[in-house]
Amino acid sequence: MEPEPVHGLSISTGKTMGGMEDNRSPVPTGVLRSNGYRLDRSSRRLGRLLPVPAQERGDLGALRARFERDGHLFLPGFFDRETVLRFRRHYFSTLAPSGLTRPGTDPGKGIAAPRGTLDPARLRTLLFQDLVPGPQYEALCHHPRLTEFHRWFLGTQDLHLHRRKIIRHVGPGEAGIGTATQAHYDLVYLREGSNNVVSSWIPLGDVPIGRGPLVYLEGSHHAVRAQEAAGTLKRPAASITADLPALAEEYDARWLVTGFSAGDLMVHSAHIIHASLDNEDPAGLFRLSTDIRHQPAGEPIDGRWQSHWHDGDGL
Repeated sequence: MEPEPVHGLSISTGKTMGGMEDNRSPVPTGVLRSNGYRLDRSSRRLGRLLPVPAQERGDLGALRARFERDGHLFLPGFFDRETVLRFRRHYFSTLAPSGLTRPGTDPGKGIAAPRGTLDPARLRTLLFQDLVPGPQYEALCHHPRLTEFHRWFLGTQDLHLHRRKIIRHVGPGEAGIGTATQAHYDLVYLREGSNNVVSSWIPLGDVPIGRGPLVYLEGSHHAVRAQEAAGTLKRPAASITADLPALAEEYDARWLVTGFSAGDLMVHSAHIIHASLDNEDPAGLFRLSTDIRHQPAGEPIDGRWQSHWHDGDGL
């Protein structure tokens, strides 16, 4: 069964709770963009990313079957909401001296400062020397509940968390190719280790659809694995493309979208193609998220991923 609460943290079934912003809305009717490309909103090309049903949350066999079929598990309310929001506040408070956030506002909200106020060199120092290797980020990524879930799901007590853990903020109104996460699958970056790697994407704050959440190309992990096995994969490069509409046509598949709330967890296959939408938040809030990777410690480990993330690490 699903692990019991760790250190007093409760398990949520994903039901909306009082005071929680419910971002798990139906497929939107407005314009959706990624790196400036407009997604096709037809039912053939766009669908809703569905959460794991409450009755399956504690059923290991059902979860593994769903993961194999869908390539992902959407687990609303996995973390305590306040735990996530405390880290969001820490993140933006730490980076505030760089001019990232609007002066005089609550750092926990992550409201972007006007353009032209950011000191990029100061930001890099604070991010890569203070925040990424800091104890608060380590504690979040080694959260006992997250660790126990992956031990349970992967079927091993000997678990390895890759030290290279990526955390991203994306500002509102930032547009053009290279802003939103381009379409890719994670195993491209991890060629020197095991294929049995599971990625976790954690929204660090509420991420409604207009704030640029992750999106998944439905069923693409099956096609990618088949193409890799046959040696016919057209684009083995790290970034497949920024053109999400064209990729959906190529794979004859839908992009699956939803909004996320602080405390939610996405677990996905290293083979599934995913990307993110543009942040067009009218309130001017940053999207903040982190993605980390677990695998059985007894399987080959990609040595390039065993140092803290840095923008100059070449990966």
